[in-house]
Amino acid sequence: MSDGISPSSRTSGSNSGEAYDGEADIIRAWARGLAPDPALTVSEWADRYRILSPRASSEAGRYRTDRTPYMRAIMDALSPSHPARRVVFMKAAQVGATEAGNNWIGYCIHQAPGPILAVQPTTDLAKRLSQQRIEPLIEESPELRGIVLPARSRDSGNTVLAKRFAGGQLILAGANSAVGLRSMPARWLFLDEVDAYPGDVDGEGDPIALAEARTRTFGHRRKVFIVSTPTIKGLSRIEREFEATDQRRYFVPCPHCGHMQWLRFERLRWEKGRPDTAEYVCEGCERGIAEHHKTAMLARGEWRATAECADPHVVGFHLSALYSPVGWLSWAQIAREWEAAQGNDAAMKTAKNTLLGETWQERGEAPDWKRLYEREKEHALRVVPWGALVLTAGADVQHDRIEVDVWAWGRGLESWLVDHVVLEGDTSQAAVWDDLTRLIGMEWRHEDGAPMRIARLAIDSGDGRSTSQVYAWVRKFGAGVAAAIKGVDGFDRSSPVDGPTYVDATEDGRKVRRGVRLWKVSVAVFKSETYRLLRLERPTAEETAEGVAFPDGFIHLPVGISAEWVKQLTAEQLVTVRDRRGFSKLEWRQMRERNEALDCRVYARAAAWLLGIDRWTESKWQSLEQQVAADRSKEQPAGQVRQPVKAGEKRKSDWLGGREGGRWFR
Repeated sequence: MSDGISPSSRTSGSNSGEAYDGEADIIRAWARGLAPDPALTVSEWADRYRILSPRASSEAGRYRTDRTPYMRAIMDALSPSHPARRVVFMKAAQVGATEAGNNWIGYCIHQAPGPILAVQPTTDLAKRLSQQRIEPLIEESPELRGIVLPARSRDSGNTVLAKRFAGGQLILAGANSAVGLRSMPARWLFLDEVDAYPGDVDGEGDPIALAEARTRTFGHRRKVFIVSTPTIKGLSRIEREFEATDQRRYFVPCPHCGHMQWLRFERLRWEKGRPDTAEYVCEGCERGIAEHHKTAMLARGEWRATAECADPHVVGFHLSALYSPVGWLSWAQIAREWEAAQGNDAAMKTAKNTLLGETWQERGEAPDWKRLYEREKEHALRVVPWGALVLTAGADVQHDRIEVDVWAWGRGLESWLVDHVVLEGDTSQAAVWDDLTRLIGMEWRHEDGAPMRIARLAIDSGDGRSTSQVYAWVRKFGAGVAAAIKGVDGFDRSSPVDGPTYVDATEDGRKVRRGVRLWKVSVAVFKSETYRLLRLERPTAEETAEGVAFPDGFIHLPVGISAEWVKQLTAEQLVTVRDRRGFSKLEWRQMRERNEALDCRVYARAAAWLLGIDRWTESKWQSLEQQVAADRSKEQPAGQVRQPVKAGEKRKSDWLGGREGGRWFR
């Protein structure tokens, strides 16, 4: 029977006896494909081959699983020989999870080659992971360096987001890009920091579902590793995934009585104000455990399931920072950070997430509007008070008006409402947009006499009825001061303001492709922040006399603001609802008919974010103070000045750039 190879083709091969050129290479590749997965586990591979680079680790040198013994079972569950197909890890910071994920990637490249997809919250973070973690992983390990094709070679396929090797390829993608998640089938899937993933990616659905769809063709041979620090209860992806597992906890023995227990934060005790006295109290013998015992405790620990899971191929692990090895995050430091966070919801949220590895329960009830309305006020409407150094505005577009709030900002996100205006008019016509242009050109007087203008205005792109008008106005006015925004749902965005993306605009009846920059704003994040800051207590008169400052983020309302405006500011409430798949989620629901004041506050806050005030240094604030002081000497304002509203004064209308009809609410 003929084998299909002609005699001439046999004689034209190399002198090695191959039937044809490349025959040996094909046979070897075929044999590798038929070979079973190796018996070596991920932790064994890491101990044998992994070298930590000084570029990416504070403890450079050979990797030792004994340094974080609790990671052994997690890494081994990722081994091909382990029956788990889905491994979930809900964790605190400083426990070594990132290096464990890198070990798995290195293992797959070296021992079980196949297509690997590693997903970060954003494409930028994926690039950072590649440059700061993956490249050192390859460079410092000779076995990997000899497998991954060098980036310098022609057609190597080795780029920042793609690493090609014999038998497979590593693709790094951002959860904010549907294209990256659809890039290729994947046998090995690493989903890192999933609580920072967007709720919907490019209108194509949940990024986790999109990524997992790429593993289906590998059936029982696939493996998915889901890792994250949790965020908000009811919205946390990692908490939802963990609760669907067997919920394993790491049990360690008491050095005094041997009782096995998993470490709970409430059993970490210290003298108030003295975090250095922190010690763990055994739940068996009630004796204090000093931290120097931790190394031996971790070495003798074991994972135990605390729940039943219907799917035997799904395992879940939870770990708090109490397990952080000696020399990393100490119990004393945990106590110190916990004490420092008391009384500050934002700091407490961070502490629960990063120290305990637990979700934070948002307070969803709206602040009491009557208490806010009756709260003592320090400044008049249309006056920029002391401490305020920059103005932003938020504009909410309705079919018959545009409502604008002007907010002033100071250090520590302290803010003051400066003005509230309603520009009446059909928003499909030009007149009301001309009013908005004139408003931006106006000035407000600082208490020391300096004139100030709006530095950035964020305007909602609308529900579709006025979107084209918003785009046309922003394009005509310029992107330097005006920014078109679009609100998006969910707390799980990697950044409260994302973008920009470029959208088409219509100008003078002509379509301009990519004519306007559009920013997406996670309105839920800023609404939660606003309500948290509204709950802050103001210093008493005695404390103020003693020089006690207002807390960071305090929101000041002016004399002359109306009760209706305050009701609008507190018009929504955070409630728990269930989506179509039965999962619970948090959602802001309107409890009153009107909520324009809250929307305008959110947009003005987004404008402040775009200015960068969350990241401004003290030198930046000092330069603004110097600028205000220099402007104080101006005798004549450059534009129309808004006159202050005195207490008890009620005017139904005001002059706006020569046009009657601009109605100003207090």
